[in-house]
Amino acid sequence: MELLTIGAFSRASRLSPKALRLYDSLGLLTPAHVDQVSGYRFYRPDQLERARLVAWLRRLGMPLARIGAVCDLALEAPDRAAKQVAAYWAEAEAELVARRALAADLISYLNGEENNVPAPQPALAIRYAARSDIGRHRDRNQDTAYAGQRLLAVADGMGAAGEAASAAVIEALKPLEGALPAGSLLNAMQDAVRQADSGLRDLGVPGTGSTLTAMLWSGSQLALVHVGDTRAYLLRAGELFQITHDHSVVQALLDQGKITPEEAESHPQRSLLLQAIDGNGPPQPDVSLHDAQAGDRYLLCSDGLTTVVSVTVIRDSLTAPGDPEQAVGHLIDLANEAGGPDNIACVVADVVESRS
Repeated sequence: MELLTIGAFSRASRLSPKALRLYDSLGLLTPAHVDQVSGYRFYRPDQLERARLVAWLRRLGMPLARIGAVCDLALEAPDRAAKQVAAYWAEAEAELVARRALAADLISYLNGEENNVPAPQPALAIRYAARSDIGRHRDRNQDTAYAGQRLLAVADGMGAAGEAASAAVIEALKPLEGALPAGSLLNAMQDAVRQADSGLRDLGVPGTGSTLTAMLWSGSQLALVHVGDTRAYLLRAGELFQITHDHSVVQALLDQGKITPEEAESHPQRSLLLQAIDGNGPPQPDVSLHDAQAGDRYLLCSDGLTTVVSVTVIRDSLTAPGDPEQAVGHLIDLANEAGGPDNIACVVADVVESRS
């Protein structure tokens, strides 16, 4: 295959050579070949599609870190890539509305139309509820749900000491309820997961482990850590977005296009995990930071809900009138009405304007 010089590739993709060098250094768009003597970059023609996608997403204003994730998804799961773009744009539009109002206030003030400097944006807080339920077909509850002033978490235990495992994982995160500077949130979450893994090793029960999905609140941001197939969802402006990615065999098969979503629902390996906190070495959790907005509603849940209740029904339940306690109760009722084959854990948190 004939390679394109960086100049030809730049003209075809409408990305400057400087931008191409940047995207190479970030791993977004790696050249097919780099001359060892001159350092000159060469690209395959089939890389143009990814380059143009990068260019479009940059024009949209998407951060580079998120662009990489969308581009990777576009190769194997275009529908999920589209959902990621939709989620980003919903966030961007909501932020633009808030900035537009602030700009209007500033313009009025500078034109002498207002007597006071515009008020700062209101502080945010969360209202929350957590509950776990044994379901209708299990003789013990291995799910743990927790919600506090800063920490929201769901863990799904497995093995002979699954109850102890999920509880221990949550306990390892509870010290995060203390004050933390915003810049250390993600590192603190990763450290807590490592401590949780060490704690499970101390249990000394082979085959025991737990999944974890947790969020740590800090003023206007939520730090997310995720291992396994528990999930986190964001309800914003009436749309529900899954903001975690299952670490499961079935999800990997879906990502590779080897099975359809319909086949995934009844796949015999749907309970097999690629990652868990099990004391066999630190897992590699997914971590991310999310900007919160008043009106957001977050759901953290175990697969005891998501395997029997459709995303559409979950969205309808979360958008129905009611506080987090009512929402949690309704979701657990829905899972049990659908057969309740597994334990169920749910945390619902609403982002609201603080009155303090």
